[in-house]
Amino acid sequence: MKRIEIQDLTAVILAGGLGTRLRATIPDLPKALAKVGGKPFITYIFDQLHEAGIKEVVLCTGYLGDDIKRTFGDTYHSITLKYSKEDKPLGTAGALKLASGMINSDPVLVLNGDSICQYNLASMIDYYYATTAQGSILVSEVLDTSRFGTVLMEASGKITEFQEKTNSGHGRVNAGVYLLSRTLLSEIPAFEETSLEKELFPSWTNGPLYGFLSAGPLLDIGTAESYMNAQSEISFHTK
Repeated sequence: MKRIEIQDLTAVILAGGLGTRLRATIPDLPKALAKVGGKPFITYIFDQLHEAGIKEVVLCTGYLGDDIKRTFGDTYHSITLKYSKEDKPLGTAGALKLASGMINSDPVLVLNGDSICQYNLASMIDYYYATTAQGSILVSEVLDTSRFGTVLMEASGKITEFQEKTNSGHGRVNAGVYLLSRTLLSEIPAFEETSLEKELFPSWTNGPLYGFLSAGPLLDIGTAESYMNAQSEISFHTK
């Protein structure tokens, strides 16, 4: 299998969530445009992709998605921006399926639009091919897994289980960055609300799904508390 070059990789950012847990804090904005450190949160993800060498990004939008397009238009630095807008909530997997016609690479890089984590994309791609994986998931170590759920892995890196948000304490969690083959994308049902995290990833643990350990901590803005924490922590997560 020929290794894909970073500049040929399509990145898809999942930015269509309703953001209900943040609605009281940012009632008139989609999460992607929530200000962190004085600028929209999603710009930190854009900057990370730009520095890695990504040239094409597809934004999966939904709730207030037109605001995102008006803010950024068709380019961000040297990145071409495309938009796939869902008319009804489709979940993370459903949104990815809807955007599949805009994806020009195999594998595709998929990122959550409400979290950021330090990682080396070139090394993650190397790992994807070295393990003959159909999917590689960026995994981060956190002190408290209770809000995220836990990822269990073999010594080889093969993921064996995704545990629900029932345990607490130190462990490994899904950091919201994935390299997924077109074969896996073909298994996502069309026009249905489906979750990557809750439905498909657990069903794919019987196949070649591997975890790639991140180089730094995970930061997200999924809740009002984590959003407020991000204001002071963002500089440590984007160095």
